[in-house]
Amino acid sequence: MKPRAISGAGLGFRRELIPDLKRGVPADIDFFEIAPENWLGIGGASAKDLRAFTERHPFACHGLSLSLGGPAPLDEALLRRIRGFMREHGMTLYTEHLSWCGDDGQLYDLLPIPFTEEAVRWTAERVRRAQDLLGMRIGLENASYYVAPPGAEMNEIEFIRAVIEEADCLLHLDVNNIYVNSINHGFDPSAFLRELPLARTCYLHVAGHYVEADGLVVDTHGAPVIDPVWALLEEAYALCGPLPTCLERDFNIPALDTLATEVGVIADIQRRVAGTDFLQAAS
Repeated sequence: MKPRAISGAGLGFRRELIPDLKRGVPADIDFFEIAPENWLGIGGASAKDLRAFTERHPFACHGLSLSLGGPAPLDEALLRRIRGFMREHGMTLYTEHLSWCGDDGQLYDLLPIPFTEEAVRWTAERVRRAQDLLGMRIGLENASYYVAPPGAEMNEIEFIRAVIEEADCLLHLDVNNIYVNSINHGFDPSAFLRELPLARTCYLHVAGHYVEADGLVVDTHGAPVIDPVWALLEEAYALCGPLPTCLERDFNIPALDTLATEVGVIADIQRRVAGTDFLQAAS
């Protein structure tokens, strides 16, 4: 299939939304995001549905289980399957989490990588290998975490910068993850944002979260986006431009119209920032 570049505002592609999407894709949804692990090897009606949408709409590919910072050998077979899947459906962007999620088996959680020089070298080497196998530069997403990684030799920003520079890859900027970490670990999210290697940004995520009774903020993707996260998204656009941005919603899935309203907020902010000189706004 002919490659399709993404732009604008997007939404995660979920099976439960397909019946409504078949009746019409809301105007503000410019692209969809898909987790390849959930769709590799499918057949039947689901495969036909996916093909029908990828033929008409751009898709971004966001991995869940590559475990780039993990101790287990890199899953090169999975990467080759993802490469074929992306080519089959004309997808041109692949991103993954700067985290790890398995050793002998899948842990079904995204765990923080120790902020050490050894971890930088280990992770960057695996990212370079993943890029070689996929035939493209990939984006690494800044992750949420709830306990500071032990034995840190640098802070999170220094770690993110070091991995991205050594791997020569791109940044997938998740503004909700910055907000979640800022509350849980007590730092200024705007200052953190400005210190990231934003010139390498290729893609953004925005999402909702849940606040526990004790004040812990959990990155659930199961609630509407709150105003401080919207504000941080607009600040990110002022710094790096209104790059393609996906609304994440992974459970407590509301009606398509409700999701479309939130995607519309992304589109409105993008249009507002695009109407200004974002480089001047960032100065």
